[in-house]
Amino acid sequence: MKSLGSVEELEEARSAIRTGSGSRRRSITVCSGTGCQALGADRVLEAFRDELEKRNLSDEVNLKPTGCHGFCERGPIVVVEPGGVLYPGVEARQVPEIVSRTVLGGEIIDDLLYIDPITGERAVRKDDLAFYRHQQRIIIGDNERLNPGSIEDYIAIGGYAALGKVLSKMTPEDVIEEVKSSGLRGRGGGGFPTGRKWESCRRAKGEPKYVICNADEGDPGAYMDRSLLEGNPHRVLEGMAIGAYAIGSSEGYIYVRSEYPLATKNVQRAIEWAGKLGLLGEDILGSGFDFQVKVVSGGGAFVCGESTALMASIEAKRGEPRPKYIHTVARGLWNKPTTLNNVETWANIPVIIERGAEWYSKIGTEGSKGTKIFSLVGNINNTGLVEVPMGTTFEEIIFKIGGGIPDGRKLKAVQTGGPSGGCIPSQLMDMPIDFDALTKAGSMMGSGGMIVMDEGTCMVDIAKYFVNFLKRESCGKCTPCREGLYQMSEILEDISAGRGEIGQLDLLQQLAQVMRDASLCALGRTAANPVLSTIRYFREEYEAHIRDHVCPAKVCTGLVSYTIDPEICTACGRCRKVCPADAITGERKVPHEIDQEKCIRCGACFETCKFGAIVKV
Repeated sequence: MKSLGSVEELEEARSAIRTGSGSRRRSITVCSGTGCQALGADRVLEAFRDELEKRNLSDEVNLKPTGCHGFCERGPIVVVEPGGVLYPGVEARQVPEIVSRTVLGGEIIDDLLYIDPITGERAVRKDDLAFYRHQQRIIIGDNERLNPGSIEDYIAIGGYAALGKVLSKMTPEDVIEEVKSSGLRGRGGGGFPTGRKWESCRRAKGEPKYVICNADEGDPGAYMDRSLLEGNPHRVLEGMAIGAYAIGSSEGYIYVRSEYPLATKNVQRAIEWAGKLGLLGEDILGSGFDFQVKVVSGGGAFVCGESTALMASIEAKRGEPRPKYIHTVARGLWNKPTTLNNVETWANIPVIIERGAEWYSKIGTEGSKGTKIFSLVGNINNTGLVEVPMGTTFEEIIFKIGGGIPDGRKLKAVQTGGPSGGCIPSQLMDMPIDFDALTKAGSMMGSGGMIVMDEGTCMVDIAKYFVNFLKRESCGKCTPCREGLYQMSEILEDISAGRGEIGQLDLLQQLAQVMRDASLCALGRTAANPVLSTIRYFREEYEAHIRDHVCPAKVCTGLVSYTIDPEICTACGRCRKVCPADAITGERKVPHEIDQEKCIRCGACFETCKFGAIVKV
């Protein structure tokens, strides 16, 4: 494709791509995001290439590696068109059969279809799966239609049309008003209204102005931004270009965590192609608007997800927060006006401009508009990326989309908002999920992590895990966060080991209040959420650890003992061999015993026994 000098040339190019021979060919798409690559997607792709070449079909069948399809529990996912036949968990050895029977013969291979674990029914197409059927995939849905390395694919589905509309028909003020009217709130943290942020930055004095995409996604279990940037980098670039036009910026940065090599590779390639076609760079589409984007790789510090720490890192300084007496929209990167949003927020912008604020604002709740992408992980049958309208309940997500809890176990809680979020108990699963409802319940939206926990989870242990994570990731600059997290960690360690005192629950709450009031940045101010929410909803579990020296979930090592049921023990000797403390005695054909004084409660015997003879007490 040649460089596009106007909106008219962009539309002509789009028309040519859509009517070209490529759009008429049969196609095979293979989910090739990071998760599916770990499950062998590259081997599957190579097997398809070999098979198509062997059958002289390479020019007739469009083989397309795509970004994440979302159903990560069942990757790699292959979709064959026409017909939209979906095969989950495909292996390279199954490729010849798929090509022979489905691609060439139009036949559906029953043995390769997804089988619903609850109903036992086979699903042929995406919408036959409950996982997809109950979602509204406005943002993540295009991943499965695009080769992230092809700008033509993005243009074919309407890519850069919103940017063309903005540059040819709208003033910067028009764009800001449209985003404000949509009700879009930032998807990466506290949910500040995006349009208001842009308006403040445009009005701020100082030049140049900057836009930043925060792709430093560090929450355990969260990978929404990674998957968007890997699978549809042009949508993020288009959103940033629109935002830059609105605030009066000509320079932008994408700050990507270094652990995201595929996302970095794909967005770098997207920037190069957009520049070659005149969709980034100087005089974009002949409008006179200039906009350049650079990629900066982060060093892996969780605190650099905080806006001022991130900007310090881009400036090649130590990534630590600074006081926000003056907001970053006025003095941000290099002390100049700066607008920072996360990947998902930027990806919403082209949709809002293209379909209109009125359409967008009808999705979601009164105070939280649009959809939200969650990474659904933990003790749940269907893990993956889920996009639903704001206001969808936990119950709908967990049981309709997620397929419920494995092995018939009971739901106990859901943790949202990353390490600084809170734990929502099972009795609140009918709560509509939006920014305000989660805050009221003692949690937060954050970037969209959603960790499901079953009855085998200890809430004291969960609080300890997240506090220890934050303790390691705190930059240490301010005393309330640095010392508060250390003291919380020590108290939780005492409680989980059976050394706790009941007065420590009040002390935890006092520490939390000091951290909220006096910490420098949002990490410290929200760090106590895991502790406060678990005390609020699971206080009896803390009290059991303290008063009864019992971990009800039988998780905390210091409060768990192991015994051998002589009626079940087969005297196979496996447990004796793996015990590091030589605490297990017994002879062949004689039930074994555990010496409680020697036992270090490591659980090795419990994990090794195949017969269920070792019991936690």
